[in-house]
Amino acid sequence: MALSKKRVYEVARELGVPTKELIEALAEMGMPGLKAVNTVEEEEAEVIRELLLEHRGRREGTPSQEAVQGPPQAGQPRPPVVAVLGHIDHGKTTLLDTIRKTHVTQQEAGGITQSIGAYQAEIDGRLITFIDTPGHKAFTSMRARGAQVTDIAVLVVAADDGVMAQTLEALDHIKAAGVPMIVAINKIDKPEANPDRVKQELAQLGYTPDDWGGDTIMVPVSALTGQGVQDLLEMILLVAEMEDIRGDPKGELEAIVIESHLDPARGPTATVIVKNGTLRERDMVVVGTTWGRIRALVDHQGRRIKEAGPGTPVQLLGLEDVPPAGERLQLVKKPGQAKAMVEERRREALDARRVARPLMTFEDLLEAAEKKRLAVVLKAESVGALDAARLELGTIETEGVDLEVLHAGVGPITESDVLLVASVQEAQPLVVGFGVKVDPKARRAADERGIPVRTYDIIYDLTEDIQRAMRRLLGPEFVEVKVGEAEVLKTFDIDGVGRVAGCVVRSGRVIRGARVKVLRLGEEVFAGEIGSLKRFAQDVREVQSGRECGIRIRDWDDVQVGDVLEVYTLEEIQV
Repeated sequence: MALSKKRVYEVARELGVPTKELIEALAEMGMPGLKAVNTVEEEEAEVIRELLLEHRGRREGTPSQEAVQGPPQAGQPRPPVVAVLGHIDHGKTTLLDTIRKTHVTQQEAGGITQSIGAYQAEIDGRLITFIDTPGHKAFTSMRARGAQVTDIAVLVVAADDGVMAQTLEALDHIKAAGVPMIVAINKIDKPEANPDRVKQELAQLGYTPDDWGGDTIMVPVSALTGQGVQDLLEMILLVAEMEDIRGDPKGELEAIVIESHLDPARGPTATVIVKNGTLRERDMVVVGTTWGRIRALVDHQGRRIKEAGPGTPVQLLGLEDVPPAGERLQLVKKPGQAKAMVEERRREALDARRVARPLMTFEDLLEAAEKKRLAVVLKAESVGALDAARLELGTIETEGVDLEVLHAGVGPITESDVLLVASVQEAQPLVVGFGVKVDPKARRAADERGIPVRTYDIIYDLTEDIQRAMRRLLGPEFVEVKVGEAEVLKTFDIDGVGRVAGCVVRSGRVIRGARVKVLRLGEEVFAGEIGSLKRFAQDVREVQSGRECGIRIRDWDDVQVGDVLEVYTLEEIQV
């Protein structure tokens, strides 16, 4: 007779702890290989219960069920926000439509189902919010504005096609976003479907399936027949539970525009996803360079609602103008405050357009030294050229600087490439092409965001420039160049000035403002800067060999007769 099996997350629910916490506790007890998606025998589940209680008892002093509950978390679990990405023909839209038809609660009488750019599906009493704008361009454009809307990404890969060029691009966008990913292996109903080939291709890219002992959850589905879709939704809820996705309805409002347009009848409309806090009718909000009092909130089933809490998608009416996707909502108290904020933002935007500031060039990038990470999108004219360029980039090593290739693909540089590199934080962005052209939309997007875009026909030039950029991220390097030497013959202590050294220049020259090392009996006793230089009573810029002078060393009064002053300058090493 088959033994009863339980998933680890089911055991976690029975114990009243988050799945992530259970897995971490088991890892501490020497069971790091146990994955949340694995099943365990009923007897093993009982052992896990006992081990966790014992572990909690040792750590907290009492093995009671109350101890197992752990400290309360901020807020409460909220519906995860999910984006679906993948190759154009692999079934993203079909999957979203299937979920909508089978898992969206029946609307109330009089409601009119409409597309607002997002919807909520209900699974076993729990909700998932899907962004109904498939495609990594939409996924990334909001991040380029600094808005991280998505909690979980679902990558759709067709079982009959396998990994394609846009699959790789989507993978790079998901990786850059830093959100957990679930792979939906679609079209398993087709005779030529080969899910294992998809798993093998993804494993070769570093995404090992969970049923092969890896960390990447992969679920076989058929968006056409609905097979496996329930399993996919359960996995989304599991990941949401493991990530402990929460929101506080009473907390500070965090809401982001994902879609907007001008409706001929209703005026400017914007679809917003609330991630924290609560958005209500009659709230006054500022969104980018527009504002308004919310006249109505409409859910994805066309129903008018009074408020929207964490994880909820909602369409709002009442703004003065159409805001762009990625803008955040900010609550304000009074119309005057809202108008003042909008006017200030509009003025800043106008000033930014008027100022003829030079756009960031590759040379500007070489001068930037704030960050020590170079984030690159690489495009090439062919697979062979791409492989050659990637191979060359892999040989570049600069200590103290990380080179991260966010995405490498075949074809011209596109707007999506620019948006991807623009969305990365804490890094210097760069888009490079090898034997390819730049799409006009990409050029405009790069100009707007100040992203350097550079193309090459010779691979050596490409790698040399990237290596130069990496070196310059460390800041300029300098070398000491000795320009002269002077000996201290006398010292003078002057009120309000300090000690002045009367010297003779033995070789070279002494320069005001130059660096100086003080040698006493052959040992360096101080290194600093020449603060003032006089010849007789006059201030001079430099004194040549064989002449006498008075030298004041900045912030140091211990110079003595017999000291030797080595004078040097710092010259930047050109890279």
